[in-house]
Order: sequence, then C-alpha cells, then structure tokens
Amino acid sequence: MKKTSDLETAVKRIGGYLHKVVPVLDDAGKVINYAVQPLMVEFKARDAAQVVIGSSILAVPVAFTAEAWEVAEQLPQANIAMLAGLSLVFIGVFVFFNFYRKVLRGHVFDFIKRVFATYLISAAVVAVLLTIIQKAPWQTDWLLAVDRVVVVAFPASMSASLADSIK
Repeated sequence: MKKTSDLETAVKRIGGYLHKVVPVLDDAGKVINYAVQPLMVEFKARDAAQVVIGSSILAVPVAFTAEAWEVAEQLPQANIAMLAGLSLVFIGVFVFFNFYRKVLRGHVFDFIKRVFATYLISAAVVAVLLTIIQKAPWQTDWLLAVDRVVVVAFPASMSASLADSIK
C-alpha cells in the first residue's frame, strides 16, 4: 500500500498564488482527492499591505511615548545597530518557521527579500509617523531621527511579521 509520503507533492499556481498540492489516498492506496495548501513564499503587494497595517499596530502606541524618544537619545550607536540587527534576526526566525521551514531550498532569495522588506516597510511606517508628530528631526539631527526610527521599529517589525503570517 502506498503512503501519502511516498507520492510526490506538486507546487501549482492557483489564482495567481503558489499552492502545495498533496494527494489524499484511500485504504487501497488510490488517490481520491488532493489537499491544497497555500505556499506563502512569494512577497506580494498584499503582503506589503499587511506589513504596513501590522507595523502600525505597535508603531502607533510606542511612537507616542516619550520613553521611546529618550531611549533613542541615550543609547550608544552600537546598541542602536544591535537593536536593528536583533530585529532582523527575530523577523528572520519568525518568517523561517512560519513560511520557509520545509521549502527554503529554492526560495532563499524570497526568504531574504521578505525579511528585509518587512523590516524596511516597518521602519518607513515608523519614520512617517515620527515625522508627522514632529519627533524625527531630519533637518537638524538626522542621526537622532534614525535612532528613534530604529527603536520604535523594533516592536513595529515584530507586529508586522505577525500580521504578514495571517492569511
């Protein structure tokens, strides 16, 4: 008797999106149906929109706190850089285990693109928000503005990753 694991699964584009098609077998080993699962390895416009909304979920409350502005002022540049790197690591781990764990081979570029796009879109959302509330002094102290963006982008990118995983 054949097992489902013995049969090859196929990757097909359905409705513009990639799906994994897995055969479902009866007791005799004959294919009776196919299970279709979304294969979320491509980063599309819909995903970018989810990242924007997701990053806003935590960017809004954190960006409006004086504590975040002060932390960004007081942290050394090395710590700011480590915070940005830690954001990328956390996003990478989350994205790997939610999207690419079993399909990374052949989709490495998509993985890297999704991680960096999530962080950069989150940082852009934070930068716009901080600029609107006049807490990103781009003209007078651009380094402080970048520091504040990185500090607020840390939680914003985490919520963006989570929102991106909802399909």
